[in-house]
Amino acid sequence: MNSNLKKRVAVSAVFFLSGLCFASWASRIPDIKNTLGLNEGQLGGVLLGLPAGSLVALPLAGWMVHRYGSKKVVILSAILYALFLPLLGLANAVIELIGAVILFGLVGNLTNIAVNTQAVGVEFHYGKTIMASFHGLWSLAGFVGGAVGAAMIDLKVTPFYHFSIVGALCLLIILIAYRNMLSEDINKSSEQGLVFKKPDKLLLRIGIIAFCGMMCEGCMFDWSGVYFDKIVNVDASLTTLGYIAFMSTMASGRFVADYFTQRFGAVALLQFSGILIFSGLLISVLFPSLIYATIGFLLVGAGTSSVIPLSFSIAGRSKTYSPGIALAMVSTIAYFGFLFGPPIIGFIAEEFNLRFSFSLIAVVGALIAVLSWTGKPILKPASNTTKM
Repeated sequence: MNSNLKKRVAVSAVFFLSGLCFASWASRIPDIKNTLGLNEGQLGGVLLGLPAGSLVALPLAGWMVHRYGSKKVVILSAILYALFLPLLGLANAVIELIGAVILFGLVGNLTNIAVNTQAVGVEFHYGKTIMASFHGLWSLAGFVGGAVGAAMIDLKVTPFYHFSIVGALCLLIILIAYRNMLSEDINKSSEQGLVFKKPDKLLLRIGIIAFCGMMCEGCMFDWSGVYFDKIVNVDASLTTLGYIAFMSTMASGRFVADYFTQRFGAVALLQFSGILIFSGLLISVLFPSLIYATIGFLLVGAGTSSVIPLSFSIAGRSKTYSPGIALAMVSTIAYFGFLFGPPIIGFIAEEFNLRFSFSLIAVVGALIAVLSWTGKPILKPASNTTKM
């Protein structure tokens, strides 16, 4: 195995364990909600702890990666991510769960930023775009985590023991992968590490599209199980079915996104992605039965699969900024959608109902198609070349 391949495998492993930790938590949200007797509004408040911790991590991660390098930050944050996961299963009160979620969000975002910095470096050494494959592995881990979660529920394994098993496995993965990661980050400078520049028209539009895509993803991660539990009214062992359906098409879609981009173009695929998200959620809201809701979630997963990789790909071709700065802008804008979408859905569900909340997510999906269509003059020139 050559040096570049070893680095790619090591970084891929961290993407996988990061997705596995997050999916393990997401798959047991309905179980933890019922155990603590939370309503939708209370759960929305708990989920708000995730963006709270992640927001704290944003400036901290930038400083740590710049000061110590992404490799050291990855090993520290990934170990803490695996160790903090079981804390979510130990909470016996709402305040304890909120505290655990804040810590989980903080170290999760540290891991996310550090490992994406590693991925940019590996991509640089390969000389071609491979970012989608890394994100595809994160999604694949989400599917695996959802399936494992369903099995744990069926076996009546408590969230704490479930999370402890996953955490131990993740610790083993990071300790093996660490030695093959990049020792030095590319394009390391005080400007890129400490300054967030104003995005141009291209980056602002693609940032909003990515924001919508990440908002849809975050809501599906956190609320799919609750939707199947409360709206579809399935047995406890089937509450993760919607999550698994969503993650299966999302993961598989990211591994074929490059082919469809070459076949139809990035802008056309973004439009189609938005239509799929809107259609899938509309079916799930109008026909909340097991079969139709599952089909709807499959469509949503297929739609969301290519939004973020395409957004990052287009941003990386910016003629105004370097790829590193452009990707930092777009990923930061997008991340706010991922963080704040799920809590907002909870508060709206408490005020109205969960079906109404999901209909609003459908509108967000439609917005992706509209922004892609109306932004063709800006987006298409940036997506014509395949080289970053």
